[in-house]
Amino acid sequence: MSGRQIVITGVSRGLGRGLAAKLIELGHTVQGCARSAATIAELQARWPAPHRFEVVDVIDDQQVAAWARSCLAAGTVPDILINNAAVIHPSRPLWKLSEREFGEVIDVNLKGVANVIRHWLPAMIERRRGVVVNFSSGWGRSTSPEVAGYCASKWGIEGLTKALADELPHGLAAVPLNPGVIDTDMLRSCFGDSAGDYPDAESWAQSAAPFILGLGPADNGQSLTVPI
Repeated sequence: MSGRQIVITGVSRGLGRGLAAKLIELGHTVQGCARSAATIAELQARWPAPHRFEVVDVIDDQQVAAWARSCLAAGTVPDILINNAAVIHPSRPLWKLSEREFGEVIDVNLKGVANVIRHWLPAMIERRRGVVVNFSSGWGRSTSPEVAGYCASKWGIEGLTKALADELPHGLAAVPLNPGVIDTDMLRSCFGDSAGDYPDAESWAQSAAPFILGLGPADNGQSLTVPI
């Protein structure tokens, strides 16, 4: 399929921005959201209609509902829905994380994904076609010290997505996707300058975009990893 409709959360930087750029280059239409109003204005100026970028905080269910309702009313039913938006807490042991630090990670990385699915997926089900891609992590399938909250959120994504896969009607798919180790601000918060040993988001998107475009019903419920 060419010219697909693709929804991506967290497009202001990192993987979301790199992926949006590559998908647009490949001829697809992107509906994206992020919390930064300045960056959203920049993206909309760079990629005007039919692409659409809006300020949405995925933590806020009402904002997500309004965003989805507006796009769906304009005729956008996603062929691929990509839940990319995520945050990570400061690197420290679990008992030294504040309630706010732990809570934000769970709210964005897990509740935010549920909010997006709640308001976009019904239209995909009605059309009986589409793929939901929820970004997981290597830390959604393994653990390391000082990232317990982040691990909890991404292990949660694995379980949430696999359960969703069991619920979907024939013709749709839900995939927990580990993007790999990429040089982003989030990785640098954990790895420091050694994050530079890994590919940046733009380089990653060169292989990630075609891989995601190739996902379909046969991949439903499979824990996959972007090949680098």
